[in-house]
Parts: sequence; C-alpha cells; structure tokens
Amino acid sequence: MGMQMHQTVMGFRRDPDVRGKGFERALLRRVLGMTRPYRKALIGFLITVIVAAGIGAVQPLLFRALIDDALKHRDKSLLLLLALGAVAIAVATAALSLLQRWYSAKVGEGLIFDMRVALFDHVQRFPISFFTRTQTGALMSRLNNDVVGAQQAVTNTLGTVVSNVITLVVFLSVMLGLEWRLTILTLLVLPAFIIPARRIGRKLQVATRESMQLNASMNNTVAERFNVSGALVVKLFGSHDRERKLFAGRAGRVRDIGVRTAMYSRVLFVALGFVAAIGTAVVYYLGGRLAISGTITTGTVAAFVLYVAQIYQPLTQLTNARVDVMTALVSFERVFEVLDFPALIEERPGAVALEQPKGRVQFEHVWFRHPPPAVSSIASLEEGTGSTNDEPSAWILRDISFTVEPGELVALVGPSGAGKTTTALLVPRVHDVNEGRVTIDGHDVRDLTLDSLRNAVGMVMQDPHLFHESIGENLRYAKPDATGDELVAAAKAARIHELIASLPDGYDTVVGERGYRMSGGEKQRLAIARMLLSDPAIVILDEATSHLDSESELAIQQALADALTGRTALVIAHRLSTIVAADRIVVIEDGKIVEEGHHDTLVHAGGLYSDLYRTQLAAEPA
Repeated sequence: MGMQMHQTVMGFRRDPDVRGKGFERALLRRVLGMTRPYRKALIGFLITVIVAAGIGAVQPLLFRALIDDALKHRDKSLLLLLALGAVAIAVATAALSLLQRWYSAKVGEGLIFDMRVALFDHVQRFPISFFTRTQTGALMSRLNNDVVGAQQAVTNTLGTVVSNVITLVVFLSVMLGLEWRLTILTLLVLPAFIIPARRIGRKLQVATRESMQLNASMNNTVAERFNVSGALVVKLFGSHDRERKLFAGRAGRVRDIGVRTAMYSRVLFVALGFVAAIGTAVVYYLGGRLAISGTITTGTVAAFVLYVAQIYQPLTQLTNARVDVMTALVSFERVFEVLDFPALIEERPGAVALEQPKGRVQFEHVWFRHPPPAVSSIASLEEGTGSTNDEPSAWILRDISFTVEPGELVALVGPSGAGKTTTALLVPRVHDVNEGRVTIDGHDVRDLTLDSLRNAVGMVMQDPHLFHESIGENLRYAKPDATGDELVAAAKAARIHELIASLPDGYDTVVGERGYRMSGGEKQRLAIARMLLSDPAIVILDEATSHLDSESELAIQQALADALTGRTALVIAHRLSTIVAADRIVVIEDGKIVEEGHHDTLVHAGGLYSDLYRTQLAAEPA
C-alpha cells in the first residue's frame, strides 16, 4: 500500500518508462488549474496576443499595396499613408509587446510565489523520518530550480503556444482570402514538422529529467560541504583533493548532460528550419509562376513571401512546443511529487484546542515503529540508497504504559537506543503511535490541534539548533511577541543573561549557522531560555545539561529546579547523577519498561538501573 502511494502522482505511475499520454494530460490539466488565480492577467495576455496578431497580419498587406498600387500608379499620397501606417504598426507592436511581457511576468512570478510558499509550507509539515533520508540539496533544488522551470513552462512555453496558434489562425485566414492555392501549398509540408519533433522530443524529456537529478546531486554536495559541520569534517581529515574530485565528477555529469541536451535541441531546430526552407522555396517557385502567368499580382506574391516567413516561424515553434511542454512538465512533475507527498502527521477533522493544560501525560499501551522508506520519503530526493524496502522498521517501543502527573518530574533512563527519546517525541506528535495512545489531560494528542499541543509542550534537545539570526530572534522563535523584559527574564533564568549582556551587540548578536559562534554550553543555555520563554505546561529535557561544565551544570540545574516548579517534566538522562532527585524513574530497555520507581528503591533492587548507576559511579573520577 505504501509503495503504491509512493510511486504515484495524481493517480498515475511515475515510472517514466510506463508513463503515457494520460499522465501528461492530467499533469497539464493540473498545471492549467494553477493559473486560475491569474485569470484576469491571462485574459489580458490573450487580448494583446489577438490584437498583435491582427496588426502583424496587416504589414504584408501594406507591402502588397506598396507594390501593386503606390509604386505602380506613382501615388505619393498613398505612399505617405503607407509609410505612416508602417510606423503606427511598429509603435503598436512595441506597446503590445510590453503589455504581453507585463501580463506574462505577473502570471509567472505569481506562480513562482505560490509554488514556493506551498512547497515550503508542505515540506515543513513532513515527519522527521522524511528529513533523515532526504538530501537537503535535492530538496532545495525543487524549491529553486524546478519551481523556476515550472514557471517558465507557463510563461514561455504555454504563452508561446497560445500566441502562435492565434497568429497562425489570423495569418492563414488572410492568406486564404488572398490566394487559396498558395495557402494549400504552404501547408503541404506541415506533416514533415511532426516527424523530428516526435523522434527527438522523448529524448529531450529524458535528458531534462536526468539533468535535474544531476543538478540536485551537485547542489546537495555543496549544501553538505559548505555548512559548518561539513566544512569542519573536511578540514579535520584533510580531504580537499578528494572532495574536489567528487564535486568535479558530479559537475562533469551535469556538463555532459548539458551538452547532450543542447545538441538534441539544435538538431531539432536545424531539422525544422530545413523543412521550413523547403516550404518557402515551393511558394517562391509556384507563386512566381502564377505571377508570371498573370494569375496573381506581383504584390500578392510579395505579401505571400512575408506571410510564409511569418507562419513557418510559429509552425516551427508550435512543433517544438510539444517538445518544450514535455520537458517543461518534468519540472511540474517534480514539484507536484513533493506537494502530493502526504505529511503523515496532520490534524484530524474536528481537532480541539488544548486550553489551560494541567500537564497530566499518560502513555497507554503504546507501540511504535518507523514507517517503511517508501512511505516516509521520496525516492528521487535520496541518492545512492537503492532502497526498495517497503517494510516498516522493527518495533522501537513495545507496550509502553506509564503516567506523569501534573507537576511531577519523571526521568527516562536506559541503554543507548532503548527508545527514550522516541518515547518523549510522541508527546508533541513529532511521531505518532502505531498502537495505543498518548494523552494530555485525558485528550488523545491526535485529537488536539497541533498549535495548541506544541504550545503546551516545550523541549530542549541534546544537540540544540540555533538559526543564523540574532540571539533575540532565536529566543523569540518560541514567542514572537515577547518583550525585551521577557527575553531578559528567560535568559536570567537560564543563567545566560550576563554573557549576552557582555557581548558588544547584546541580544542583537548573530549566533552564526547552527549557532557555531557559541560554545556548546552557551547554545544549551540559550535553548533552555527559549523553552522557558514559551512558558509550557509540559517540559521535555533530552540530556539538556550534557554540554555543560560542572559549574554551568550546577547553575542550570538550579535554574531548572525553579523553572520546572509547577510544570510536568519528562527528563531523558544518560548521566544518572543528574536525576537522583526525580519523583520517579522509568527504566526502558529494548523498547519496554523494565523498572519503575524512585532512585533509592531502584538502586537497592539490583536491576538494570542499579547496574547502570554503579557502572557510571565507578567510571567517575574520585
């Protein structure tokens, strides 16, 4: 079931080898549906195209009148009118061109905005398992390159199709009125336009899709190596030459596919140009013979020469447009692939807000395991995994049941990988249970609105993340409308205010990417201050003092003791000495609760907790 969902977009299989016209038509209908908010601009664009085509059809008629009437009869007044008419046509064409560009830009840039915002909003709602498997660079490529490619498909390709169709209809109507036999001869070569487009179109589509994937791979290399962590690893292991070789290989593949795509496009252009040249030569010869025999005037032949030159260009572009549409739809397909991917964790219909939470947390026979990769990630956003696994992970939590009363501090301990952090992440719905339920004040967390749930739960992770912004902006992420006094109060509670005040820019100091301008302990205390600023009813601390020295740890523990008063606290601890005063300790091993009780009771019980505690105690320096 999950694999089938993963492989489809809008109900059609995404495998390019089996994708047919039905898929492309459905995709094109959806693309056109995205332009609905811009109908007025599209109507304006259509009107300008029609008017421009009508004006363009007049110019050859002026040339015909110049030869057959003005020059033949030496009519200077008509000659002046024709000259003024040519100037008027040039001015009108320029004005219409500007209007067309304005309308198309309004639609195109609007689509870019809509798709980027929709992608950004949708992706941030994805489960954590999605981000653990996804290349950041590939995801950024969807948000940047593919969105722009999709926009160009609408403003350039579809705009060109509409413009050329209207131009052809107008011009052919005028040509039929002038001389129907030459018009039929002009259209005889039309089938020859289709042959090269059909042969090369599919190759260009495949090459375009491959080019996008290779560009995403190259972008991912840059994104991973140019962040602080990646750059530090490269420097520590001195692998600059190896990295250059890796990047050169990926950039080389982008170069090669670019050359191949350019050659496909040029071959198509040359083939269509050759067909147009043959058609033009036929009109020259037969039209000239008709003029020599006196069947038509010289001016009519001259007008036809201009018309032929103007209709073969849109014919060529229309033939090429099918290729352009096919390749441009690749961008839309890649955008929709992400937009159609389910968020997995969403609000249920009729979700209620958690108001004035007391903080009672209860786990009732909870079972959890990660979904299969086919459900939790998009294959094209991964690289080199080769995974076709459609099976979920092994059970991480097995029949977990315990209760945390309001104001109680409960510690989760156990060996690494036992499931402690996973258990805590079920409370704010970072993950959802497979069986059983997690409740807050008697409400299943899945029945609560996500905003109210996350406002009620504050969490400090073991490796806190800070955005590349100022200290104040990072703190206000928890409470955007926080006042300066509230920032100071939270920072003082986290024992970080004095450090911030000593900085030249104070709370306006930029912390750097991921907060790397701050030490580990400073980042941890800023994360604690951010959590305290949100004033949650339930606090989850995932080894929140792990990066602190002894002096800072003592200060933070004192601050947390004051801050956690009256709040429900769920503390994940590896250093057992930090949770000896917990109201209750829950010991987890292999996803199951094996012990539960107070520190002294568990130490004397001689079970797993006792073993862990004595092992750590023996390892500590005297």
